[in-house]
Amino acid sequence: LDLLAGASVVSGDELVRDIRGQIGDTLTRVPGVSATSFSPGASRPVLRGFQGERVRVLSDGLGTLDVSNTSTDHAVSIDPLTAERIEVLRGPAVLLFGSQAIGGAVNVIDRRIPRAVPENGFHVDAIGTYGSAADERSGGAAVDIALDHQFVLHLDGSYRKTDDVRTGGYILSAPLRAEQLAIAAEETEEGHLDEAAEATGLANQRGRLPNSGTRTYTLGGGLSLINDGGSLGFSVGYYDTNYGVPARPGAGHHHEGGEEEAGHGEEPVTIGLHQWRADLRGEVNVNGGFLDKIRVRAGYSDYEHTEFEGDEVGTVFASTGFEGRLELVQADRGGWRGVVGFQGFTRDFAATGAEAFVPENKTDQYGLFTLQEVNLGKIGLEGALRYEHTGVRSNSVKFGLEEDAPVGRVDRSFDAFSGAIGLSYALGPRIKVGVNASRAVRAPSAEELFSNGPHVATQAYEVGNPNFRTEKSWGGEVYARGMAGGVKFQLAGYANWFTDYIYETETGLEIDELPVFQYRQANARYLGVEGEVSATFVRHGDFTLGGNVVADYVRATLEDGSPVPRIPPFRVLAGLDASHGPFGGRVEVEHVTRQSRIATFETETPAFTLVNASLTWHPFGEKRETALILSANNIFDVEARRHASFTKDFVPLAGRDIRVAARLSF
Repeated sequence: LDLLAGASVVSGDELVRDIRGQIGDTLTRVPGVSATSFSPGASRPVLRGFQGERVRVLSDGLGTLDVSNTSTDHAVSIDPLTAERIEVLRGPAVLLFGSQAIGGAVNVIDRRIPRAVPENGFHVDAIGTYGSAADERSGGAAVDIALDHQFVLHLDGSYRKTDDVRTGGYILSAPLRAEQLAIAAEETEEGHLDEAAEATGLANQRGRLPNSGTRTYTLGGGLSLINDGGSLGFSVGYYDTNYGVPARPGAGHHHEGGEEEAGHGEEPVTIGLHQWRADLRGEVNVNGGFLDKIRVRAGYSDYEHTEFEGDEVGTVFASTGFEGRLELVQADRGGWRGVVGFQGFTRDFAATGAEAFVPENKTDQYGLFTLQEVNLGKIGLEGALRYEHTGVRSNSVKFGLEEDAPVGRVDRSFDAFSGAIGLSYALGPRIKVGVNASRAVRAPSAEELFSNGPHVATQAYEVGNPNFRTEKSWGGEVYARGMAGGVKFQLAGYANWFTDYIYETETGLEIDELPVFQYRQANARYLGVEGEVSATFVRHGDFTLGGNVVADYVRATLEDGSPVPRIPPFRVLAGLDASHGPFGGRVEVEHVTRQSRIATFETETPAFTLVNASLTWHPFGEKRETALILSANNIFDVEARRHASFTKDFVPLAGRDIRVAARLSF
């Protein structure tokens, strides 16, 4: 519907060219999108400056049922190699997917539960890639087989392996390099030449980013019954990954009890993650006067990841989760259409080990929602409502930072009412302008409420607050989108005013030689603009030349006038595309400005400019999906860091990366 039309879709050649190991890094060319880029093995999307609990990552409309939203070091349990397309959804009506979608949602669509019977009895998709920056080798394949005229079997799998990634410039940022050189000077003055040489070596380190390699594989299968009355299908999938967590220099700390273990903090930290997932999707074609379709969607997950310190098990995070969704889709009655639905979610979470920073907890959530749209010719009216009840409880919450602080039970429940209303006006058959207003309420998560302990992967002592209130916001958006002549455009300006906004900041304290980061609440304001304009300049026979420009900017401020942490700076990307028959090419330049609006614990992030180019060949004709793509990213091997990244001062982006990707589809 129009409220959800503020969407970008990545598919086809664009998806094959941009595909990376994590969904966040795959989408960074999309307007309004950055990435957490914690490491090559863990990167989640950042939408309009929002991340974590304010961005939902969905698999075919349901949450991923992992714990990637709870901490930036946790990987998203979706391999983009298995995706058919990826949708980035913005605007107030995305709240239909839950209050955690205040910033937007990313929906990854695959064919694991088949939606249609293959025309020729079977369909095969296969993708293979090689990337030079990390010696990346990856491949994925999927096949749909018609068992008869209405039963379809699906099988898929993928594998990816990367070595330590090669970066452009220094590994450490300028402030960390200065810190290490100061340590070297001090150690030299004291006669500790070995320690001085180690610090100097860290300051001057270039090339490969230590402990950044990854290994991921997935397996899945599904079966669907598809006929004129609708469809019913299920699937089972397995996701398994191991990835390194690059260390910040000087991040060693004491274990609880005050005894320092020899070498602790120097052993490389790695994460081993696996998830079993089962899904169900059904659709009944009612074709009635009021009700058109009934849709049901359900997913169950058994998830676990282990943070290793060297060969030793540090902390184990385990989660079992279920999410279900029922939608009653109304028939179009004279320009009035809509959907009414129910959504339920439950998660049992447990962390065990010396550094289990979140106690065992359970979250239950259910919601009722509706989205309605009325078409009055050139004028369109939209409205959305959602009621959500959330219960979060734990029997072992620690009250205080002292080692002997009391531990007890906390049982919180929250009721949240959210809504949106929109007005649009058609300036012509292909141009629409509009305004949306929304009121959104989000319950705090278990991590925001109950965290109280050291987290080895983020190298911080994280503290929540069990007394938090709901987070509330008013939002407004104006937009224009459509096509005029040969120009296609999508432009939006937006604002969000938060009450009791939840954020994490450094306190200046240290526990076990770790900086203490505490969740707090304050009022906050987000203002931003984003857009994309594309045009065709030349069209002569089967030759075309065109280009596009993408730009986005967000400014977020707390009530005391200080910036919200980790907000991406202004970015602009411009590219030229040319095609002639089965051949295509693209050259683009992306410039990200310096981010100097920083929180007290942050460092500035320098500006950088990336130049990329690609060539595409469709050997069986430009209308066929089979393609071979050669691309060069960061051609001039510059040092680049994303300000939204928790680890950006010691985890830069990849340097020059020559990639070859092939897609076979028949």
